[in-house]
Amino acid sequence: MFEHPTLDKLAALKLTGMVEALQEQRQMGAYDELSFEERLGMLVDREATRRQNRLTVGRLKRAALRQEACVEDINFRYERSLDRSQMLSLATCQWVRNRRNCLITGPTGVGKSYIACALAQKAIREGCTARYERLSRLLADLVTARHDGTYYSKLGVLAQTDLLILDDWGVTPLTDDNRRDLLELFDDRYNRRSTLVTSQIPVKQWHEYIANPTLADAILDRLVHNAHQVALTGPSIRGNEANLIIAEEQVNHNVTIKPGGSHASKS
Repeated sequence: MFEHPTLDKLAALKLTGMVEALQEQRQMGAYDELSFEERLGMLVDREATRRQNRLTVGRLKRAALRQEACVEDINFRYERSLDRSQMLSLATCQWVRNRRNCLITGPTGVGKSYIACALAQKAIREGCTARYERLSRLLADLVTARHDGTYYSKLGVLAQTDLLILDDWGVTPLTDDNRRDLLELFDDRYNRRSTLVTSQIPVKQWHEYIANPTLADAILDRLVHNAHQVALTGPSIRGNEANLIIAEEQVNHNVTIKPGGSHASKS
């Protein structure tokens, strides 16, 4: 008679993890052999795990990562100069806790965005907040924000994010307003939060890309000097994956490719 009101009270307190765990304990006799403290500890553990999972799901949703990626799935077989020991070190997220930056460079298609999203997903699992932004769109949003009165509010949100991903650095030319916005952004985050930048342009050419010596010095001083650098090389992985898919389809469907690219079934 006591347990039903208890379940109702736990539910009213929104302790749904404890409700589920208590219902399991009622249904399974094996729990009867445990002490009161052991059973209570299991209820508390379930509630804590459920809350942590809910927080993680919320952080992932707000991060709006471009790809569903995780560090455990990063492929080291591709020829792209990806250092396993460096990635394992970055995957600990200590660099995020230390408020350092990370710069991932390399040609198109080598997995820069995937690795960035994987590191962000791991940081979220570690309890950090993250946010994905394509740099060209973010800069356009900041231009709009200057005119609608939300500029400093938007900068404030970005400044409070533990890990900010700026994808596709260097794709579009910068205007004077863009350069000043970048300086504002990095000045807010310097030694306070971590920023991860991906780019097809080598870091040594970023000064030239910014195209204003004074602002370039100020921006890069806040971004580069305390950053881990991951320089990828090699051909596009997208092409390799396409070739693997084609080969697998040929095996699965038992087909051959005629000269000129047409397909024919094997007899």
